[in-house]
Amino acid sequence: MYKIILMIDFAEEYSKELLKGIARYSKEHGPWVFCRMPLFQRETKGMDGILEWALEWGADGIIGQLYNDPRVASFIEAGIPIIAQDFKERFTEIPNITGDHKEAGKMGAEYFLKKGFKQFAFYGFKNIVWSRERAEGYEERINKAGYKVHYFENDNSDNIWYYRPSALSQWLKSLPKPIALMACDDNQGQHITEACRHSGISIPQEVAVLGVDNDEMVCEFSDPPLSSIAQDAENGGYQAARLLEHMIRNGTSDFYDIVVKPTQIITRQSSDIYATHDEHISDVLKFIHQNLEKPIQVNDVVRQVPLSRRTLEKRFQEITGFPVYKYIFNLRMEKLTARLLETDMNVFEIAMELGMNDTKNLSRQFKQMKGCTPSEYRKQFTLK
Repeated sequence: MYKIILMIDFAEEYSKELLKGIARYSKEHGPWVFCRMPLFQRETKGMDGILEWALEWGADGIIGQLYNDPRVASFIEAGIPIIAQDFKERFTEIPNITGDHKEAGKMGAEYFLKKGFKQFAFYGFKNIVWSRERAEGYEERINKAGYKVHYFENDNSDNIWYYRPSALSQWLKSLPKPIALMACDDNQGQHITEACRHSGISIPQEVAVLGVDNDEMVCEFSDPPLSSIAQDAENGGYQAARLLEHMIRNGTSDFYDIVVKPTQIITRQSSDIYATHDEHISDVLKFIHQNLEKPIQVNDVVRQVPLSRRTLEKRFQEITGFPVYKYIFNLRMEKLTARLLETDMNVFEIAMELGMNDTKNLSRQFKQMKGCTPSEYRKQFTLK
């Protein structure tokens, strides 16, 4: 029965999901004994005090937020396996619970590009790895599409900025509109919605906002509710527990990083809009999204507006970058991807539900988009 110290922010939704995965692994392979150590112990006891306590208790391993403290070397010297839930930068001498942050940024960019936006912004911290890499992934994809990103760095020095005019409010007012803004996480996304309300900027009509982590409490507390990128943190916790047991059994030198993957975007009111001044294309986009789970075809879309098919196709591709049929197909594939994680339905059942009647080449097409088959994708993001 292993004794494990957890130094995690137990109030954060992301950390709670990690804990769910750790607890599940413990039930399946333990049980383990846990000491939930509040983060303030790191400040009051210091790393040396925590090590002393760990040795006295007989701890077999530690998972926690260590704020890049170089004194983690003392835990390695003591032979106690330790895994960091990265905060500012990744450790090199111990494993990290980290994320595919560039992929999350790319996912956010793709989401806004599909909505027809041509002006983009990012709000985050340049001196923190997960924010910086999300910004890099976002900007790389936006630049590839031929656009630029307006960037604002939060220095985290003014916690009551929203009670008075601030640099953030001034920046938001200065941005071209309409604009798609990705925040590095949900907390910063809520900063944006609060600052916009303070400044009289309408969401999502002028600024569409997207966060990361899908912390439901933060997202619903936002006004309007915040759209967000969900992450597979529970599986990350499960895999971290598996790695920790491996290190306990085989020594602290044999390790690798745990990479938490972004899975899907949960759309709420803060980004529920299509950025185009073309009224007909806006109507068409709304029709497609509202009827995606019906077997609609291009002819059904054409009938929604007083345009010829050729004119519609030309204007639609100019705005979205895709022909109508391809846009519908891509959306359905994203819906199918989400259903793989949300349900136990097989691929054929999901495809039928989404109006995808031609399922013959579905696995091949899915693999072209995601790099793996639907069954492989589900297995990759589902706890074993």
